[in-house]
Amino acid sequence: MSNKGEIEELKKELAEQKAKVEALERANKPKEPFKPQPYEPIDWTARMSMPPSALRAMVEAVPDRVIRDIAMRDARAPQGPSSQGAIPSSQQVSNVHPGGVPGGGTGWAREIPLGPSVDQRYVDAQLDAQDARDKAERIRQDAQLKAMEKLAEPKRD
Repeated sequence: MSNKGEIEELKKELAEQKAKVEALERANKPKEPFKPQPYEPIDWTARMSMPPSALRAMVEAVPDRVIRDIAMRDARAPQGPSSQGAIPSSQQVSNVHPGGVPGGGTGWAREIPLGPSVDQRYVDAQLDAQDARDKAERIRQDAQLKAMEKLAEPKRD
């Protein structure tokens, strides 16, 4: 009979161990990899609206001929970075600039000669001063070494 009790006890212990192993396996299960949401472009103007009364007031404030004049001037205005201003004047605008004038909007710049920098003299002065200090230190060390050698020589009498 004791065998039956031991068997029941072992079965109970085995069930507990299996439950622990299952719990550990669940805890050790790798997490799902990150999956980003599909990209949806943002429409920043989606909820922008104007009351119809404000729109009517704007239309009535500017006559049609003014809008036509602005559109025609914009169509005839010079295009690109060479235009002199955002709004062309009543004068004739030309994209032709005097050639080769530094700063004249042509892309030319003043000539910078090749060679050492104008501030190189400061660096040279610092290097010269350090060279002089190094030379003085070497002379002092050499004199000290010779004096020590002279003291180390045996005296002859």
